[in-house]
Amino acid sequence: MAKIESGGDLHAAMTAWRRHLHAHPETAFEEHATAAFIAERLESFGGIAVERGIAGTGVVGTLRNGDGPGIGLRADMDALGFQEENVFAHRSTHPGKMHACGHDGHSAMLLGAAKYLADTRAFRGTVRFIFQPAEENEAGGRAMVEDGLFSRFPVDAVYGLHNWPGLPVGRMALAAGPMMASCDLFEITLLGRGCHAAMPHLGSDTVLASAAVTLALHALTGRLVDAQDAAVLSVTQAHAGDTWNVLPERAVLRGTVRAFRQGVQDVLEAAIGETARGIAAAHRCTAEVVYDRRYPATVNDPEATRRAAAAAARALGDAAIEHAPRPSMGSEDFAFMLRERPGCYVWLGNGTTDSGRVLHNPHYDFNDAILPIGAGWWATLVECELPL
Repeated sequence: MAKIESGGDLHAAMTAWRRHLHAHPETAFEEHATAAFIAERLESFGGIAVERGIAGTGVVGTLRNGDGPGIGLRADMDALGFQEENVFAHRSTHPGKMHACGHDGHSAMLLGAAKYLADTRAFRGTVRFIFQPAEENEAGGRAMVEDGLFSRFPVDAVYGLHNWPGLPVGRMALAAGPMMASCDLFEITLLGRGCHAAMPHLGSDTVLASAAVTLALHALTGRLVDAQDAAVLSVTQAHAGDTWNVLPERAVLRGTVRAFRQGVQDVLEAAIGETARGIAAAHRCTAEVVYDRRYPATVNDPEATRRAAAAAARALGDAAIEHAPRPSMGSEDFAFMLRERPGCYVWLGNGTTDSGRVLHNPHYDFNDAILPIGAGWWATLVECELPL
C-alpha cells in the first residue's frame, strides 16, 4: 500500500508547490504559467513523458512500467475570478483572482502522487496524470475530450478528486451513480416599450414583467418536477434600467438549473421558455430565451466506484469511508470524462468550515494537512488497479 508520510519530505514539497500555485492563480484557459510549473515538475521526476497544450493549457504526464492496462488520474488547475481576502504569506499576487476552490491543492496532490509512483514503480501498466484547465464555468473537461484526450492518451478508467470542506480530515466520501448535478444556464431578455416612469400606460413595463417572470420561474420545480427528483432553479441576475424616471425597454434575467436526470432538464428547459414568453405577452412585452446545457451530471460507474472505495479503505481504513453521501447540487465538468470512460469522482475531507473555509469564499484556503492523504489515495488506487 502506498504511504506518503505526513510531515515528510514529499509532504513539504507538495505544500511548497500548493502555496506557489495559490499565490499565482490563473483563470480558465489562461493557465500558462500554472501549466508550465506543473510540466516542469513532472519532467523533473524522471520517466514521465509530458505533453503540453491539450485543449490550450492542459497537461498530461504518462508514466509506464511494463505492459498492462491504463488508468487516468485528473486534477483541475484553474482559479476563480474574484478578490482574495486572506492576509497570509501565500495569498494571491494576482488582483481579482484566487484559488477559492482548492484546485491548487488538487494539482499539488496529483504531482505528489506522480513523484511517489515515479520513484516506487510498484505497479504494472500505464498511468496518465491529467491536469485540466477551465473547470470553473468554461468546460475544460469537455475541451480536453474534444481535443482527443482519450484517443491520444488511452485509459481503461479515469478518477477525479475534490476537497470537501465540512467533511473531517482523514475521511473520504463516494457513491455509485449521481455524485454531482448537471449545470444548465439560462438568459431571458424581456423587450418592451420604454417610457416615462410617471406615465407607465404609454409603455410596457419590462421591470414589472421581469419580477413576475422571476416569481413564476421559482415555482416551476415544485409543480413540474416529481417530488422524488432533485432539482434547483435559481435566478441569479437581474439587469434593467439606468435612471430613476424611465421605464426601460429592456430587462435581462439570468440563472441556473441543476438536476440529476436529463428528463428533469428537458421539462424545465421547456417550461422556462413557455413561462417567460407567456408572462411577457401578458405584460405587452416579448421574451427571448437562451438555454445552455453547460455540464452534465457527474455519474460514477458502479464497478469503478467499488474499486475506488477498496483503495480508499486500504489507504484510510474502512471506517473513514462514507459510502452513501448525499449527492451535491453543485456541478463538475469531470462529468465529460466520465461519459467517455468508466470512473469515479470522490470527495476528500478538507476539515472545518470555520473562518470562511468553504468553497468559493474569499477567505478559503486549502488545508495542507490533507495533501499526503489525497496523494496517498491516488497512489494506492494505481497500485490496486495495476498490480505487479
